[in-house]
Amino acid sequence: MSQYIISTIGLSKIYRMGEEIVTALKSVDLHIAKNEYVALMGPSGSGKSTLMNLIGCLDSPTAGEYHLNDINVSQMSDSDLAEVRNKEIGFVFQTFNLLPRMSALDNVAMPLVYAGKSKAYRNQKAQQVLEQVGLGDRMYHKPNELSGGQRQRVAIARALVNDPAIILADEPTGNLDSKTSLEIMKILKDIHQAGNTIILVTHEPDIAEHALRVVRLRDGVIESDDCKNSN
Repeated sequence: MSQYIISTIGLSKIYRMGEEIVTALKSVDLHIAKNEYVALMGPSGSGKSTLMNLIGCLDSPTAGEYHLNDINVSQMSDSDLAEVRNKEIGFVFQTFNLLPRMSALDNVAMPLVYAGKSKAYRNQKAQQVLEQVGLGDRMYHKPNELSGGQRQRVAIARALVNDPAIILADEPTGNLDSKTSLEIMKILKDIHQAGNTIILVTHEPDIAEHALRVVRLRDGVIESDDCKNSN
């Protein structure tokens, strides 16, 4: 068993855009241990979104290997990738990605529908994670009846509902004011302290400060990788 939950070796991604070839990632080696809290930073075009898509099993590399929980997922088919993704990774996006006609409870329960769980189990589990993020009293509200911060809490609860090993948060505070951003970062900290591995993608230094390790990308390569004391 590897000590790392995420391990990339020589990970590269090349996109063809008409005649042009764009190298988004150039032979990246990155190792993340279980229960780390890592921020991926970098300017637009640095490769951080490409790296996030590969780590999140949303895309496959052009070259190199990616091991997730000791499974080599780099050459998997799309359907196998989807299965790994649904089981191992919870996603939190900047735009929340909630279904507008469904209640918070039904939005959170949705991944469990794909996992084939019973309705009773889905509702019980969704209620549990909504209470965990402080929304026990808003379960039956629809997204348009919730504030931005409450919507992001629903999205975090949905990410947690499958008990994933990894939470991947892509600019999770991008649409929120600074007070609400701090509340969301506090929830992510609590999730990390409960044992989850968290990977945070951000271009904001003050948000990256919440992580215990900051990996900076530039032009498709890792420019720096800094750990800080967890005290």
